[in-house]
Amino acid sequence: MAFVDLNGRRCHVQRLAPPDGRPATATAVLLHGLLTDSLASYYFTLAPALSAAGVEVLMYDHRGHGRSERPPTGYRLEHFVDDLETLLDRLALTGPVHLLGNSFGGTVAFGLAARRPAQVASILAIESEPASAAWAAKLDGILRRAEQELGEERTLAWVAEQRGAHTARLARSAGVLLAGTSLARDIPASLLPSTAELRAIRCPVLAVYGTESDLADQSAWLDGLLADCRSTFVPDQEHSVLVEAPEVVRELAFGWLREQGVVLHGEPERSLR
Repeated sequence: MAFVDLNGRRCHVQRLAPPDGRPATATAVLLHGLLTDSLASYYFTLAPALSAAGVEVLMYDHRGHGRSERPPTGYRLEHFVDDLETLLDRLALTGPVHLLGNSFGGTVAFGLAARRPAQVASILAIESEPASAAWAAKLDGILRRAEQELGEERTLAWVAEQRGAHTARLARSAGVLLAGTSLARDIPASLLPSTAELRAIRCPVLAVYGTESDLADQSAWLDGLLADCRSTFVPDQEHSVLVEAPEVVRELAFGWLREQGVVLHGEPERSLR
């Protein structure tokens, strides 16, 4: 475990090197989602396999999440992009990196690609989308509802009954985060990239959706918006693709990185096409 000062706040960072001292063939930065997510989700899904295959893995808890510091304010999207930008600078990762973002983590990845295009080799966005006016309005409704409902014991009891004790603990922690910070109001007030800025993103993008997810309907829009983007769909999955279908996500990630010219060890060659 390591902690790095990012913009005056302590951030929990984990860095996994390839085994046996082998030089890394690429660097992948794994970005998690909001509220109930943390870098821990990657430990049980994607990070160990990427590291074993020769990729340097960098992951961290977003501000307010996991083991990172929880400031009372400062949760607009640009603050999250600032943290990623500062972390890459602090660790001297000046070459292009591959960004793998789950949900809000993908939105952060798109934000960095719009701000620092030369630093992003590719994006794999899992159940995610770039920030837009529609995104801000949707998050406003979701976060306000979560702020109210996750503070109610009857809601947490329902989550425990339907989803289990672990998910209920995550929901309770998310309720504490929302009650103790300005996150629910900051995210909708984020500085949004313009359509022109998003169209200027030139790195290759793979967008992964669950077929039963509400986000799947945006695939045609995103493929048309970005210069080099295509979508793929995981059957019978909703929003929690990373956690519910980790083997599929690993296969997609390995195939995607190979398409970008990354040499991976210990996995059979696969194609996404």
